Amino acid sequence: MNKEQILKELQFKAVRSSGAGGQHVNKVASKVELSFALELSTGLSNIEKQRLRLKLGNRINKEGIFILQCDEARSQHKNKQLVIKRFFVLLKKALEVAKKRKATKPSKSSIEKRLKSKKKAAEKKVGRKKPDWD
Repeated sequence: MNKEQILKELQFKAVRSSGAGGQHVNKVASKVELSFALELSTGLSNIEKQRLRLKLGNRINKEGIFILQCDEARSQHKNKQLVIKRFFVLLKKALEVAKKRKATKPSKSSIEKRLKSKKKAAEKKVGRKKPDWD
């Protein structure tokens, strides 16, 4: 993953934000939409693209464009920084390869300990019963 190349390929669009804010929100386009054409990217290898399609498939539209938006801050510049940061966190998380799990067996001592505690619990319950005088 070539971060600098990907940063050059990002496209931004400023949109009017929704929600509370009075007259200011009606005049200023502070919401930022980030779009990234995954298929056309030269900053990612084919294997990375395939992995991203698999992991982030629900966030990619039919044209193969990954869209993120941010309207948390009142400033367009702050929202742009936030959306870029969030984008790279998502990419990094999606490209991580999970460690393969190795099947293990419980140790002999742990098996003995478990059986011993079961036996002790059973004896405790037997001791609670009323004596049988037959």
